[in-house]
Amino acid sequence: MINKTYKKLRKKILFILVSILIYRIGAHITVPGINIYQVSILFKENSAINLFNMFSGGALERMSIFSLGLMPYISASIVIQLMAGTGRGRFIDGEVGRNKITKYIRFSTVVLAVIQSVGIAIGLVGSKIVYYKCGIFYLTIILTFVTGAIFLMWLGEQITDKGIGNGISLIILSGLVSGLPKVLGKTLYLTKKDSSWNYIPILQFIILVMITITLVVIIENGQRRLKINYPRRVIGNKMYASQSSYLPVKFNIAGVMPSIFASNILLFTASIGQWMNKSIPLSLSPGQPLYIILFVLAVIFFSFFYTALVFNSKEVSIKLKKSGAFIPGLRPGEKTAIYIEKVTKRLTLFGAIYITFFSIIPHFIMVYCKIPVAGCGTSILIIVVVVMDFISQIQSYLMSNKYEMIIKKHRI
Repeated sequence: MINKTYKKLRKKILFILVSILIYRIGAHITVPGINIYQVSILFKENSAINLFNMFSGGALERMSIFSLGLMPYISASIVIQLMAGTGRGRFIDGEVGRNKITKYIRFSTVVLAVIQSVGIAIGLVGSKIVYYKCGIFYLTIILTFVTGAIFLMWLGEQITDKGIGNGISLIILSGLVSGLPKVLGKTLYLTKKDSSWNYIPILQFIILVMITITLVVIIENGQRRLKINYPRRVIGNKMYASQSSYLPVKFNIAGVMPSIFASNILLFTASIGQWMNKSIPLSLSPGQPLYIILFVLAVIFFSFFYTALVFNSKEVSIKLKKSGAFIPGLRPGEKTAIYIEKVTKRLTLFGAIYITFFSIIPHFIMVYCKIPVAGCGTSILIIVVVVMDFISQIQSYLMSNKYEMIIKKHRI
């Protein structure tokens, strides 16, 4: 039984690796008719596009078939979840509701991918970095980019179903990890003066990354434990004494999703504006005060919004009441729900401050230390959180199979 479990686990991990390999190969296949040299010059002049390129795993810089990455899917998820959240649960009740949301997200992904592809095609022709200008070029760009976005969405769902963990998160993780060598190389190059090396910024950068990773791991594993009691219970002919337990509530319930949502909205707006040859105010560029303020507000908003989606205090209080559990000093039901919601809001505010703090530090480093680490904080958050979730998913899979084996033995 144990050998079969490990064999299944190896197959799942192998499926994930093959899927990521396909994604990385596609990220290097360039769409025909584009002058890559001129594209590289465009990316050197636009920091907002560079951040968008970071989330696409470098595919946008190469104008590959996966240039849009998962941004249409993420944008569609934001829109549909906002609509579902403000619709008072009309679409999110039960399995049928979740299937409806998934269907709406898929259709919205296609629509947004078409809009972004059209904008990019027009921007490419306006920037004079294409070899030919005709209807075939527009058709090629639109069909290629839309197909690539749909394929990545499908690939992420396949990884979720046949692999381990969240497929969309793992694809984003692979794209970010693939860009780390380039970022580190550029950082080392800019810290070199003439023939000598300036080691102080390098050491500061390494120390900052290590501290960030350590704090992220500590906070992501942190929990607020709410004490709950179970009264005396009679099961069959046995009476069980009252027991105490804990209801764990994570410090950061929303995870890294608020940072991804906030970055996606700001980068999408800035990038589309630049592709359409419309000037973007300097104050909206990464590292500028207005950009940081908007990013902070977006992170706080999505922290509370996403927490409300994934954690329902009323449902938790109902489950506690059905199981006979109660929080000492509080009546089961409405008062328990109010108390849990109050605790959740405080933890959500802490999580929003924590995500914001680690996300905006690189912007200050980029402005004042002249080191190209824009988006590094968000990247570190995503990488660490996704890796931790992936490890926990593997542990849960092994434990569930272990318990299944124990149950079968007892039945025998």
